[in-house]
Amino acid sequence: MKRCVIIGGADIGNYDVIRTHLRDGDFNIFCDSGLYHKEKLGISAHLIVGDFDSHPQPDTAVETIALPREKDDTDTVYAVKEALSRGFEDFLLIGVCGGRLDHTLGNVSILLKLHSAGKSALIVDDFSEMEIVSNEAKYIDDSFPYFSLINIDGTCRGVYEKNAKFPLENGEIDAEYQYGISNEPLPGKTAEVCIKEGRALLIKVRR
Repeated sequence: MKRCVIIGGADIGNYDVIRTHLRDGDFNIFCDSGLYHKEKLGISAHLIVGDFDSHPQPDTAVETIALPREKDDTDTVYAVKEALSRGFEDFLLIGVCGGRLDHTLGNVSILLKLHSAGKSALIVDDFSEMEIVSNEAKYIDDSFPYFSLINIDGTCRGVYEKNAKFPLENGEIDAEYQYGISNEPLPGKTAEVCIKEGRALLIKVRR
C-alpha cells in the first residue's frame, strides 16, 4: 500500500531519526515551509501545497497547489484532505509538532480525522511517535522508555494497560484528569494498551 507522507514546517532537530521512518515509494506532500526540510530529509516532492506565507512559492515542475492566505484549512489540513481525495489509506506526518502550540494541537487532531475515516496515521517528531488508540490494541516495546495515554476525544472507558510499570484494568480517563501520562513498559516486555470505548492519543517516547 502506497503511503502518503505530509511534511509540515515545524522544527526538526534530529533528521536522522525522522529519516528512519521514510520509505522508498512514499508519496511526499510538502506544506509551505516544510520545503525547508526537503534537502536535509533527502526526499523528492510529489506535491507541494501552501499559501506560501512562510516559504517562497518554488518555480518547479512538481505539481503545486497554491492556496489563499485567508482560509479555514491550514496548509497541513488541506494537504490531508487532498491526499484523502486521492485515495491514500496510510499516512505519516512529520514536521507538524513543536513551535506554535495552536498548530501543534490542530495537527494532532488530524489523527482523529484520519482515524474516523478508517485510515492508518502516525505523527513522528524528534522525541516521540503519536497515534490514536481505540478498540484495537497497540503495542509499545521497551525501546520506548515511556508512553502516555491522553484523552482527547470524550471519555475513554474500559482502558487497559498491560505489561507496564503501572498496569490499568477497566479504567476510565476523561479530559479533566489525565492520569495516563508517563507509564513505562516492563523491562524486556512489550506493553499493550486498548480502549473499549472512546479514543485516546498514544504517545510513545524515545530514548
